[in-house]
Amino acid sequence: MTSGISRRARVLAAAVGTGVLVPLVTAATPAAAATPTVTCTSANAGLAAKLKKDITAALATRKGTVAVGLYDRSTNTTCTLRASSAYDSASVVKVTVLATLLWDAKKTNRYLTDRENTLAKAMITKSDNAATSTLWKQLGMTKINGFLSAAGMTQTKPGANGYWGLTQITVTDEQKLLKLLTAKNAVLSDNSRAYILKLMGQVVSSQRWGTPYGVPSGVTVAVKNGWLQRSTNGWRVHSVGAFKGGGHDYVMTVLTHGNSTMNYGITTIQAVAKVIHKDLAAS
Repeated sequence: MTSGISRRARVLAAAVGTGVLVPLVTAATPAAAATPTVTCTSANAGLAAKLKKDITAALATRKGTVAVGLYDRSTNTTCTLRASSAYDSASVVKVTVLATLLWDAKKTNRYLTDRENTLAKAMITKSDNAATSTLWKQLGMTKINGFLSAAGMTQTKPGANGYWGLTQITVTDEQKLLKLLTAKNAVLSDNSRAYILKLMGQVVSSQRWGTPYGVPSGVTVAVKNGWLQRSTNGWRVHSVGAFKGGGHDYVMTVLTHGNSTMNYGITTIQAVAKVIHKDLAAS
């Protein structure tokens, strides 16, 4: 009996030593996922193909992890890349904070106070962090989660303990928010939408990089950017924008992390934005 046990032990040891078990371990590990590719659909088939090709080419030599969303109402065009990948929001979440404030005010049929207007303007046009923290605390998790639910932003997870910049966002949800800002809906009033877009149109010049890059003349621009450096995944650099004119009405989100510097992330975003504006203008 004893020798039988020891024989099994010896067989097992030999199997481990010769690597017989290694294939089993490998089989239990999922195969590495294929690199995500840009997907585009459009009422204009030629436009979809061109956007897919040009966005892919714009990102071909860029390091870091990039997620892209485009939606153009005029041509019913949608492009996505890593649409459900989560990123630390940095200051892009400030648009959600303002939308929540206005959504909540609408529920109680009130206007924003002078103080709230001042905070909102600083938060969006200058990306003021102190103003954001004040409004985030005033709103609280119940109202923020209430707005996210009303907006259908199910992939967005608010940052804990007041760390609004660590809110988890995705291209899918940011595009949902931008669509709410740019078309009539039951979540935000027309006045609220106009107010948010007005402030996003008044962002200080030093923060108007990103998705507006290469926008054709005569097209209106509303933008909010975010940037944050952390010990893991380097710089997070994001840009969301809404554009209207030249026969198009479109919204764009580009989220990035794994950037060596903030400027590297900006360059990546602008490479994508440039080809999107160009291809839409030519369609």
